[in-house]
Amino acid sequence: MTTQPEPSTVQRPRRPDIEAAAFRLGDAIRRTPVITLRPEDTGCTVGIVVKLELLQHSGSFKARGALNSVLSLDPGTSGVCAASGGNHAGAVAWAAQRAGVTADVFVPATAPPAKIARIAEYGGRAHLVDGFVKDALAACQDFAGRHGVPTLHPYDTFETVSGAGTLGLELEEQVPEAERVVVGCGGGGLFAGLAAALDGIADVLPVEPRLCPSLAAALDAGHPVASAVGGVAVDSLGAPAIGRIAFETARERHIASVLVDDEAIVAARRFLWSKLRVLAEPGACVALAAVLSGELDLAAGQDVVVVVSGGNNESWPN
Repeated sequence: MTTQPEPSTVQRPRRPDIEAAAFRLGDAIRRTPVITLRPEDTGCTVGIVVKLELLQHSGSFKARGALNSVLSLDPGTSGVCAASGGNHAGAVAWAAQRAGVTADVFVPATAPPAKIARIAEYGGRAHLVDGFVKDALAACQDFAGRHGVPTLHPYDTFETVSGAGTLGLELEEQVPEAERVVVGCGGGGLFAGLAAALDGIADVLPVEPRLCPSLAAALDAGHPVASAVGGVAVDSLGAPAIGRIAFETARERHIASVLVDDEAIVAARRFLWSKLRVLAEPGACVALAAVLSGELDLAAGQDVVVVVSGGNNESWPN
């Protein structure tokens, strides 16, 4: 007899919540462009549309969720704190500066210097922590408890996921014929937000580095679990565990993640630079890696969108 999973008690955004977030954000968020690549450009059986979200404020999609979170704070809140591998950190500093509140941001000491520098550029205070994202999160939670400031989680709150999902509303307008949207997955906030925004409109498929398989590990276990983190995309996709919202989204819809090797990620990054002169960070290239490497089975004639989610780089593609 098969045991059915217990109903989820996790509050997840739906399409109206994404629309409310878009109204709240208004024109503070950039409408990032798309570029169409034909089959002869990629060697694939289908044409793809690339969504260049690396041109967003703070250099990644994280600006959407960070600003929505800041704008949803209780009136009179004077400061926030956050922990991140780097992109959420810069986004929170940017959002806090825009809203006129302080930001204390905790990042691993091994985070790329370019991402750490972004925090100071936006007026935030960077706190470097030995270890990984989970260690930065622990330090952030300790700080929040001692100073009484709210913590803005990088990928697993209603406000963060709702903000990230506004990218899906843009895609619906820019590529109305899209049937499938392929997106990188670390903690899963962008995947969950897109799935909510495009529910009934397009399939949203998460892609993970084989060395950072947080969603795959959770689906195997039946619940979020700590997973190994490593490889070229660890600074942006090395979440200590998949978010509950993303896990429940994948479980409800019977979605499995696609896993790609580091070699495919590096090759996709080189492709973006050589063909489009787009300099994306490795973690932003995993979705394209799944398409170019053939790990993702695409039907001929299918309209596919690939999200390139961030561009906070420390080096050029080799």
